Amino acid sequence: MKKFQTLDSSCVPMQVEDVDTDQIIPARFLKATTREGFGENLFRDWRYHPDNTPKEGFVLNDATYKGDILVAGKNFGCGSSREHAAWSLVDYGFRVVVSSFFADIFKANALNNGLLPIQVSEGFLGKIFAAIEKDPNTQVHVNLESQSIRLQESGEEESFEISAYKKKCLMEGLDDIDYLISLKDQIKSFEHNQIAFT
Repeated sequence: MKKFQTLDSSCVPMQVEDVDTDQIIPARFLKATTREGFGENLFRDWRYHPDNTPKEGFVLNDATYKGDILVAGKNFGCGSSREHAAWSLVDYGFRVVVSSFFADIFKANALNNGLLPIQVSEGFLGKIFAAIEKDPNTQVHVNLESQSIRLQESGEEESFEISAYKKKCLMEGLDDIDYLISLKDQIKSFEHNQIAFT
C-alpha cells in the first residue's frame, strides 16, 4: 500500500448526498478478483450514456475539475458493503474522500485500501464547496500526522478523527497483513519466551 503522510491537491466536487456503493461501482462490473481496472467504471451510470459516450455535466467528465481529493455530500458510501467501491476510487486516482458523514463499512474498506476518508463538519464541507465553486483550482492540504485538513488560500482548517492503528498503517504504507509481518520479530521473541517459560 502506498504511504500517506501529507497531500496538497485541487479537488473534484460532487455535491450529492447519499451516494451509495452501487453508484460508485455498479454490480455488473464486479467480475475481477484483483483491485485493478475498476477506475474506468467508477460512477459508470452517472458518467456514461448506454452507448459509452461521456455524459456532459458529470463532474468526472468536466476538465475544469481535477485532483486527488473527491469532496462529496453527506452520507457517502452507503448501501452495500462492497469493497470494490474503495478499489474503484483508488484505481481512478483518488487518495482522499471528504464528506460530512461516511457509512461505517465504506470507511473501513477505504482505510484498508489506502484511501483516506476525512469526515468534516457540515460547515467546513460547505466552505470547501464554496471555495471550489469560486476557484476550481482551490488547493487543499491534508496532514495525516496532525490529522488536519486546510484550505490553503484562506488558511481555514479543521481536524479529523482516525484510529491510531489505521493512521500508523497509512503513514507506513502497511495493510493488515504487512502490519502483522512487521511484528514478526516480536512474535518470535514472545513464542521463544513462552517455550522457555514452560
